[in-house]
Amino acid sequence: MPWKGISDPYKIWLSEIILQQTRVEQGLAYYNNFVNHFPTINDLANAADDQVFKLWEGLGYYSRCRNLLATARFVNNELSGNFPTDYKGLLALKGVGPYTAAAIGSFAFNLPLAVLDGNVFRVLARCFGIDTPIDSTMGKTQFREFAAQLLDNENPALHNQAIMDLGALVCSPSKPDCLNCPLQGICQANADGNWDKFPVNNKKTQVKHRFLYYLILDYKGERMVRKRTGKDIWQHLFEYILKESDEPVAPEDLKRMDFWGLSTSNVPRGSVQLTDELKHALTHQRIHSRLLMVQVEKKLQIAGYTWKKPEELKQLPFPRLINKFLEIL
Repeated sequence: MPWKGISDPYKIWLSEIILQQTRVEQGLAYYNNFVNHFPTINDLANAADDQVFKLWEGLGYYSRCRNLLATARFVNNELSGNFPTDYKGLLALKGVGPYTAAAIGSFAFNLPLAVLDGNVFRVLARCFGIDTPIDSTMGKTQFREFAAQLLDNENPALHNQAIMDLGALVCSPSKPDCLNCPLQGICQANADGNWDKFPVNNKKTQVKHRFLYYLILDYKGERMVRKRTGKDIWQHLFEYILKESDEPVAPEDLKRMDFWGLSTSNVPRGSVQLTDELKHALTHQRIHSRLLMVQVEKKLQIAGYTWKKPEELKQLPFPRLINKFLEIL
């Protein structure tokens, strides 16, 4: 992992933002791509929004990308390109929470700050038999204070990296390698044989089901799109003509132009292609979707949508769901 062992706050910050809610295996390629396109924070701060979102395309949790741009521009324009060197200043950056601030502080500036990510929560909970829920206010405070007490203040970066790696490689969520764990002699969960009971998390996710249907009007390769601007999923990404329903819509109804609020006489049709349903899982949502492609013989105008040529479409960031549809058309 190229961000390990470095002290460049820009690259450490970039890696931490990318790895929020993302596995290392997936995030590594995105990190390398971003560093290649934007070697410095100045390069990122001066990039066009759509270019940055295009590079982020498929990584999900797009609020991270919005915060990435906001912080890059703030540090570049207001702080002369220099990251804050104290915890309070780092924590004030958009998209930077207690964990990320501690990570940047310890790895970039060797500040005595304990990093508390999911791996650290798991190691501490199992090793010391802590059954306080990690998603509770009491639990967060307890673990934060305990991690700070255990921290090697002389070597905070090395200490933090070691315990994070221990959780990622040895004390894994399932099938931990207890026999080869250096803490097995003092681990409470290992002694009791109940590692699967830790850490405790009380939160139960409520999953919302949404039915999103897309229409592509294609005129000699040109298509109508719009940028999502509301405070919803995929903000700042582009999409084709959208119709959301409270319940599933039958395929025969999707092929009717009045379903889309269009008159058949205004949409001269050539070939019509309807995809099978695709399901797309987000953290708290399950998206059920189909896409209808209609070849038209003339352009029409729909409020909020703009015709784009094929070469323009290639430069625009789309949700992963739409890209999946385009792969099967």
